[in-house]
Amino acid sequence: MGEKFIGTAPIYYQIVERICSEIVRGGRKPGDKLPSVRELAVRYEVNPNTAKRVYMEMERMGIAEVRRGLGTFVTEDEKRLAELRERLQREKVETFIREMERMGFSPEEISEGLNRALQRRKTEGGTTNE
Repeated sequence: MGEKFIGTAPIYYQIVERICSEIVRGGRKPGDKLPSVRELAVRYEVNPNTAKRVYMEMERMGIAEVRRGLGTFVTEDEKRLAELRERLQREKVETFIREMERMGFSPEEISEGLNRALQRRKTEGGTTNE
């Protein structure tokens, strides 16, 4: 059941990003209760201190709220969640563009290639929300 971690980013931050992705795609809704620190540690096979740090970071970011005696919940602040969605989109797009530029593609080639791929998905009946 253990999750795989990659790259040089700290493990706690990779977990934060995974939970944020769940929130953005609707897998976790505003106000949803998040797993306990212990449950999160077991799920990701990490030390409970790492799991605690995940929630501390999410609280610092304003996307999770700790309710004393009840647990940790996804914020109900729609503005904060919209900002999270925008940030994640911007980061993914910037990463994609940097990688394409490293391979020598011009901005025009990147744009044309992306438009062709999106059009192909649309005509093949694929969804862009998979």
